[in-house]
Amino acid sequence: MFEFVPLPLVDDFLLKINVGDAVFALFALSLLASIPLKSRKVLSLNSILFGVLFLLIVSMGAPPTYAYLGVALLVVAPLLYTTAGQ
Repeated sequence: MFEFVPLPLVDDFLLKINVGDAVFALFALSLLASIPLKSRKVLSLNSILFGVLFLLIVSMGAPPTYAYLGVALLVVAPLLYTTAGQ
């Protein structure tokens, strides 16, 4: 009669983290996924995208430290893109 429903387990886990933590985890996973490509342009474009995303999630209630991370990514990532080779 009782079926295993993992939804309460997932819900309890997601209630403990905020949007910023989830986006940061996605950023870390996307960096790990782009490393085997060995392309600094892909890595920098990924960082630019997440820099903008970190600035936007602060308005959704994430801690302001994610805005600082977004600004840092938006400063460093274009420099990485311009120094990347063909």
